[in-house]
Parts: sequence; C-alpha cells; structure tokens
Amino acid sequence: MSKNRENKYFGEFGGQYVAESLMNTLEELEKAFDEAISDPNFINEYMYYLKEYVGRETPLYYAKRLSEKYGATIYLKREDLNHTGAHKINNVIGQILLAKRMGKTKIIAETGAGQHGVATATGAALFNMECTIYMGTEDIERQKLNVFRMQMLGATVSPVKTGSATLKDATNEAIRTWAERAEDTFYVLGSAVGPYPYPKIVKEFQRIISTETKRQILEKEGKLPDAVVACVGGGSNSIGMFADFIDEKDVDLIGVEAGGLGIETGKHASAMALGQVGVLHGMKTYLLQDDDGNIQLAHSISAGLDYPGVGPEHAYLRDTKRATYVSITDKECMDALMELCRLEGIIPAIESAHAMAYVFKMAQNEYKGKTIVMCLSGRGDKDVDTVAKYMNGEETNK
Repeated sequence: MSKNRENKYFGEFGGQYVAESLMNTLEELEKAFDEAISDPNFINEYMYYLKEYVGRETPLYYAKRLSEKYGATIYLKREDLNHTGAHKINNVIGQILLAKRMGKTKIIAETGAGQHGVATATGAALFNMECTIYMGTEDIERQKLNVFRMQMLGATVSPVKTGSATLKDATNEAIRTWAERAEDTFYVLGSAVGPYPYPKIVKEFQRIISTETKRQILEKEGKLPDAVVACVGGGSNSIGMFADFIDEKDVDLIGVEAGGLGIETGKHASAMALGQVGVLHGMKTYLLQDDDGNIQLAHSISAGLDYPGVGPEHAYLRDTKRATYVSITDKECMDALMELCRLEGIIPAIESAHAMAYVFKMAQNEYKGKTIVMCLSGRGDKDVDTVAKYMNGEETNK
C-alpha cells in the first residue's frame, strides 16, 4: 500500500482525490499509459506526428538584441512555432493517440487561454474523434479568436458560467462530465495538474521540450545553461522545460507565476507565493484559498495563468528547493511583451511574457554574463485584443 501511495505522490503532493467511481478509470488510464510509453510502435507514431504534423523540433533561438541590451546570453525555446501556436499540442497528440489505443471515441478537455482547446480540437479533427471543450464564459469573452478556431475545427465549445467562469470552473465541469461518461470518453487534461497519473502523463508528453533544449544548448554553447526559466499556471510548459534538467544540479530552475496587480493586493494567481496546501481537481497541492479552505479567485491579465493552484510536482520542486518560483505583475509582463516585439520581432503569448519579464531582471543582476534559456511557450496572436485594451487603459480582467 505505501509503495502504491508513493508512486502517486510527489512528496506530500499529488494523489487521487476523486470520487470512488473514477478510481477504476484512473487505474485503467495509468496501465494504458505505462504500456504505451514502453511500446516502441506507440513512441514511433507519437514522434512521427510531432515531426511531420506539429513541426518539431522547435528552434533554440539566440536572442542577440535582448542579450546585448540586458547583459546575459539569452536563448528562447520557440514553442510558439509549433502547429496551433503553443506547446499544448505536444501533450494533446500523445493523449489522443493514447485515447485511440484505449478504444475511446469521444474527447473532452478544459481550456483557459484557449490554446489547449485549439490543440485538442485540432487533434480530434486529425484523428476523427468527437470533441467537446469546456471553457469559462469569462475566458470565452477574452479569447474569442480561439473559440472560433475550435468551432472551425469541429469541436463543441461548452460555456461554463459557475464560480469565476474561468479555467478552474472549466476543469470542474470537465472532470464532472468525465466521471459520467468515462466508458467511451477520454479526458485530455491540458496542464500538469489533476489526479495521478495526469501530472506524470503531461510531463512525459511535454518532456520533448527539455530533451531538445538540452541537446541544442550543448551544440550551441558547449555547456548546460546557468538557468532555465518558464511561466507557471498549472505548469505544463514549465514541467516540460524542467524535466531533463531536474537532475542537473548546476542548472537553476525558475518558474514564473502571474503576480496580477501585485501579491499585496490579493489580485494575483501566485499559488506558490501565498498559497496554502489543499485539495482541488483531484490533487493535493498549493492553492489560493482562505482560512476556511474556500478556493479564492485568481487574477491575471493572462487567461492561461489564471488558475488558483499549481501542478503537484511543482509544489514538490518548490518545497525541496530544487526550483525557485517568483511572480511578475501584469504591468511588468506587458512591458516585457512589447520589448520582445520591438527588439526581436516576436509577439509572444501573454503567459510567456511573464517569464520574459523575469529573465530581464535576472540578466541585469545575478545572471549577468551567464546563460539563460527561457521557454517561449506560445505566440501572441490570441492576445492582441487584450493587449490593445491594456494599452488603451481598459479593464482586461475582473
């Protein structure tokens, strides 16, 4: 029993805090996943689609002008160049291939910024699966372009009006639906959250980011970077970016959360900064909650980081001090977004711009003259409306 328990936890974090009716489903999922990633045929098919369909490998780009201005050697892992515009597709292709292997015919998913929703709708179209995406009405309003893209791809976008009407609530609805329809339905979970084995599954399908990065940086610099940086909401791009560097003790791992209007204002999404340990979405982790255990509203200008918790492995990396987690405000993030546009000709997702803002701080201080690799997790097409409103001084998030 204890061995079984430890397999499902990262230290004290993780686990399977779900209804009894889902325990067999999770067991079936874990067994199917473990068999799949040990099967060379499955891996070959997965890698085929990553190369021929997604467009991997993605470049590790030396940001020359940023490096010269800020004083460190800055590399950007260009996940924004993947088909559908973000890292999310890496995980989606893997999970939908797994769904097919398990004989499932229907796909459901949750989405915040819409990138996971678009990626899932894309994969469902590719593999001829019926697809429903749960999305909070607040995020539907913020991400109209992505909603339309999902519908063009044949997916049904199901609005979620409960709670804050954002990612947390969309995830609630997806898990509830899955519990009722697990027999023929596969839940493609987009972040490194949820009940075990989802955090493990997402990490393995996103690991390709750090596997490529490690090889690329050794080719370019002849050594590993001094620091690896990524934004953290639930934590899928960051756990993928960290994965192959976790055992490299000389490489600093830095996750950047959304500081919103500032930690002191209470309007933020930094679960690590002020969060307390609790249970949400089938996992034990750091959460934004009040003294009575009620989940508090997260705030971020970014729909993709607007989540009141964090993946359990990130909680473990924080507690064991293997990774450091910091926060960046909406303003710092938007300033960095415009800087990347003007200096490198790259329009990043607002999520990724949080990491960029912290890289600028690092480069001017303790990492001056050192090498920093940052995961540019997505492109910013989806965010131009939010950026325009921000620049015009309009309210972009309640």
